[in-house]
Amino acid sequence: MEEILKLQQKIVPELIELLEKRYNILRTIYYNQPIGRRILANQLDLGERVVRTEINFLKSQNLIDINTPGMTVTEEGEEIIDKLKSFIHEIKGLSEIESIIKTTLGLKNVIIVPGDMDEDKTVIKEIGRAAANFLKVTLKSGHTIALTGGSTIKEVIDNFPKMNNIEEVLVVPARGGMGRNVETQANTLAANLSKKTNGSYKMLHVPDNISDRILDSILNERDIKDVLDSIKNADVLIYGIGKAEEMAVKRGMDPEKVENIVDKGAVGEAFGCYFDKKGSLVCSTSSVGVTLSDTKRIPIRIAVAGGASKADAIISTEFGNDNSTLITDEGAARGLMEIIKKEL
Repeated sequence: MEEILKLQQKIVPELIELLEKRYNILRTIYYNQPIGRRILANQLDLGERVVRTEINFLKSQNLIDINTPGMTVTEEGEEIIDKLKSFIHEIKGLSEIESIIKTTLGLKNVIIVPGDMDEDKTVIKEIGRAAANFLKVTLKSGHTIALTGGSTIKEVIDNFPKMNNIEEVLVVPARGGMGRNVETQANTLAANLSKKTNGSYKMLHVPDNISDRILDSILNERDIKDVLDSIKNADVLIYGIGKAEEMAVKRGMDPEKVENIVDKGAVGEAFGCYFDKKGSLVCSTSSVGVTLSDTKRIPIRIAVAGGASKADAIISTEFGNDNSTLITDEGAARGLMEIIKKEL
């Protein structure tokens, strides 16, 4: 199979390019349906004439329907998307890249989906689906899951299927709340995931980035201690990765402190901890929840992040985490490869 793909790329490279283009069009329609032709062209950065030609082809193959509200993918089209995933994965050489990143960073596993979230926002849904599928096959009865908030983690939960073959799963937020968007906060996501696992959940009603004086007082509360015990004994940790400066601002860190951690070389952030390019801890925010030492004891870590701009952040948070599975996109993966070639 691999040899045939290499021959195709050498002899008929235009065939591979056309296949990728049609796959991307079909996938974009699927994640945004119903969608109009002009919006589709803008999202894919393609000319309307090109899109019109490809849409006519996909319609003739019964892969999409065109109605007044917009275009939608047919059942046959959905099957094609699923079947093409592994093929696109191979022709882009992503299996080899997964292996290199896994070995170089010392990770347990690496899963890459095609595309770049920075350029195509629908790729976040592919990352979410890949992470949800991994969690599905990993999760066992009696497991405790700790998870952080954020839009990428929300996609994981949204794509997670209803499971009736497991029981006594407990879901807890890994950190205190951050930001004003309730839909992407860890408490909300923990409650949503528990419904899909027929399990239970606990909430952590504590804001992130609070003063040490208030934090000490909160830690003495019985309900808080109960949640913290569950977090420390978690079997699975699901978390996003952010760029250090951006996340520090989002967490309401003092501007002077933001400048200080950047000056110290912080490039990546995960679960309230800020790391430099070598993976060393620069600082951590004052909050109730999972600590860096806690994560070392959690047997299954699932890191979820995408976009070429996240490459530095991913290396800083994931280097040497042998209990971690990284689920990312092609954009971030190729960025990681550039860093590996130059610096590692």
